Amino acid sequence: MMNQFPRMHRLPPYVFAVVGDLKTQLRRQNIDVVDFGMGNPDLPTPRFIVDKVIEAVAKPENHRYSVSRGIFALRSAICGWYARRYGVELDPETEAVATLGAKEGLAHLAMALMAPGDVVFAPDPTYPIHAYAAIIAGADVRGIPIENGRDFFEDLLLATRQAWPRPKFLFISYPHNPTTEMVELEFFRKVVDFAKEHKMYVIHDLAYADLVFDRDMAPSFLQIPEAREVGVEFFSMSKSYSMAGWRVGFCVGNQAIIQALTRIKSYLDYGIFQPVQIAACVALEAPDDCVREIREIYRRRRDDLVRALNRAGWPVEAPRGTMFLWARIPEPFRSLGSVEFSRRLLSVGRVAVSPGIGFGARGDEYVRFSLIENRQRINQAARGIKKLLSGGAG
Repeated sequence: MMNQFPRMHRLPPYVFAVVGDLKTQLRRQNIDVVDFGMGNPDLPTPRFIVDKVIEAVAKPENHRYSVSRGIFALRSAICGWYARRYGVELDPETEAVATLGAKEGLAHLAMALMAPGDVVFAPDPTYPIHAYAAIIAGADVRGIPIENGRDFFEDLLLATRQAWPRPKFLFISYPHNPTTEMVELEFFRKVVDFAKEHKMYVIHDLAYADLVFDRDMAPSFLQIPEAREVGVEFFSMSKSYSMAGWRVGFCVGNQAIIQALTRIKSYLDYGIFQPVQIAACVALEAPDDCVREIREIYRRRRDDLVRALNRAGWPVEAPRGTMFLWARIPEPFRSLGSVEFSRRLLSVGRVAVSPGIGFGARGDEYVRFSLIENRQRINQAARGIKKLLSGGAG
């Protein structure tokens, strides 16, 4: 049947399903699994945001269709958030659009901008939508390696020289999911200069802006004055405000790109439920106390997980940002690949992680842990991991 749907041919089987199916089987047998798989925040949304949505839901006028680009109050709150944090002044009418989380915005932006055969660069490994948004749009995606010991700009220049037709778009995302790599502002200066020189558009995903552990926030691509000439930036409220299920994000920057995303969304949706938009305004305009509290919880979990894995015989370093730990598979098991290793970790250790190959071919020697379990569960997982590691690869 799938042969009848040509677009589906470019989408491989979802590798995370291998672990997901086994996890489901174990739970049906009442076997406890410590789940570090999906990056699905377990922390409750701050109470003042919940209270606001309850208040707004009680008003019948908020139950009607909204607007696909977001109500003006939300777009204004978005621009105010950028001005306070980054000193970046944006026009809520022409340089900001609300999205149903970052993922929807990224996918629809690719549909709006990309044509079959367009060459698009995406990191390898990377969060899957960065590559598959372009693939679904019919574009030709080329991977730019993201790994220690490599020079991103040397690889980018080589890929640009080898590409035909010339590349049109570059996806980047820092702090980076899954590798947790971080960059300084000078990195974005080089990206902007490169994009201008090679006539390329940049799409930056800033989903983990606040989940950094050696500073208050990660730099913004738009802090470079010329960035708006070449690209846009996405932010999601899923992690910073623990609003994953609310589906609130936004895209800001280049007016022509924002106009394209706004236009395609006008054909596809009626926007986020208006009470959710109203509550998002309150979140964005509030002091950052709740964001700092959420970040501190992730910091403690990071430290607990790093200590526990090292004690179990799995040497890892503490990530500087995101809600993940990108762990190279222990050497005796590395030849198994990330899918088979993840399966064994679940079967023997009762611990679920994400196979690294799900984020790109260069991720196959790694697995990703999400920081979504507490200290007690982390220590429980460490015992299961030690059991697997002490038994050898077999």
